[in-house]
Amino acid sequence: MKRVLFLLIIFLPLFSFAQEKTTLRKVNEAIVNTFTPVSDTVTYYFFYEVPFLGFSIPLILIWLVVGALFCTVYMKFVNIRGFKHAINIVRGKYDFPGKKKDGSAVTGQVSHFQALTAALSGTIGLGNITGVAVAIAIGGPGATFWMIIAGILGMSSKFVECTLGVKYRNENANGSVSGGPMYYLSKGFSNRGMAGLGKILAVFFAIMCVGGSLSGGNMFQVNQARVQFQSLSGIFGSFWQTEDGALLFGVIIAVLTGVVIIGGIKSIARVTDKLVPFMCALYVISALIILGFFYDKIPSAFKLIFNGALNFEAGIGGAVGAMIQGFKRAAFSNEAGIGSAAIAHSAVKTDEPVTEGLVSLLEPFIDTVVICTMTALVLVVTGTYNHQGVQGVEMTAEAFHSVFGYLGNIILTIAVLLFAFATMITWSYYGLKSWGYLFGENIYMKNLYKIIFCAFVVVGSVLSLDNLVGLSDALIFAMAIPNMIGLYVMAPEIKRDLTIFLARIKSGEIKPYK
Repeated sequence: MKRVLFLLIIFLPLFSFAQEKTTLRKVNEAIVNTFTPVSDTVTYYFFYEVPFLGFSIPLILIWLVVGALFCTVYMKFVNIRGFKHAINIVRGKYDFPGKKKDGSAVTGQVSHFQALTAALSGTIGLGNITGVAVAIAIGGPGATFWMIIAGILGMSSKFVECTLGVKYRNENANGSVSGGPMYYLSKGFSNRGMAGLGKILAVFFAIMCVGGSLSGGNMFQVNQARVQFQSLSGIFGSFWQTEDGALLFGVIIAVLTGVVIIGGIKSIARVTDKLVPFMCALYVISALIILGFFYDKIPSAFKLIFNGALNFEAGIGGAVGAMIQGFKRAAFSNEAGIGSAAIAHSAVKTDEPVTEGLVSLLEPFIDTVVICTMTALVLVVTGTYNHQGVQGVEMTAEAFHSVFGYLGNIILTIAVLLFAFATMITWSYYGLKSWGYLFGENIYMKNLYKIIFCAFVVVGSVLSLDNLVGLSDALIFAMAIPNMIGLYVMAPEIKRDLTIFLARIKSGEIKPYK
């Protein structure tokens, strides 16, 4: 209650101030005019495209996919051979929660399951609903196949970065931990006599992460959630279609976000370990019901997916187009190689970094292979992927409406709100840890960032962000540049750690407990 009152004291004056329509328009115009040139410039350089067989491929996409392929081959397909171990670790089969085998306390703040759900809440978002629809609309059903392949490859790069996150994390005096690419880049490169380069890469990553947390991880999420919420104005009233309604929506979400993030990673984990299973179950069960209604079309849907992906009908151009869109949406959805998830996984209670690396490889599997594939199948079996002029969330909404009627819009809106909220609270933690790396971990700097983050929730709910979407994507995917350099450099030590860990399990040194 104290947290709620504190946040209301902050945001109610902002609400009163922003109720002036002229003020809202001036704020919107100022931000768009200021950031549009920046957005255009940053987007051009970070999403620079190269021609390939008549298509344009963003270099950052090649950077991520090639990196994921390297990690998969170099780690001897850890995404496959480590899958069973990952399940067992999440189940708690190999560790003693809160204690080492000698009885001493384990460093960390959350369990393996909580770390996984916290990271998942950052990746399971609007990309699973909107991004998949965009991929299929542009690349056809075949994009689904390549999306799955990219998700499977991404499991390996996620393993490497999250193992590094735990291995090089900082233990703070108050018992908390701070980890992620900014720490393993600076420490890992320093160990190799490249301290200056490591520091530059770490600072660059942290700056991009703070920017990404406030834009793509915050304003974009609340903005799209508000748009979807407004689609139900027939239930809640036309007030929510107005500027005042958008502002009040932002204040409510900001207060809810603030209540969660003020408590730090433990508070975030307590929310996500309940929210993520619920929202995944809600969405997957709804998708399964739709597939049940169209069960006779599932075989032909798979045929369309494989034909489109492997070029049985469309020629080489069609196959390449499907591959590009599938890889692009998978990379944008599961964020493997970007390094963001390593920040959340670093907070886990364990003295074995490899264990959390193995747990993290489940993340792209759940996000891309399971949830994105569910969305794709729903769009294909219902036929909505073929509807001209319908794209993004509208396409998914139409598919849900075809089975559930107006209830489908309600289900999808709830899913969008939950996905967006979960993404925001996790990205607030990513931004907070990067902010702490840049400005210090003291309580005043932490609270300043949290207030800024919540204020941006309100701003994002009332502004037109169409011109800033490119900037949001660019800031987040710019994080992959220093992160992937770190993965290439430090992959050999992670390979050794993995080999030793698996040998210890095989020899019986690490035994399951009951």
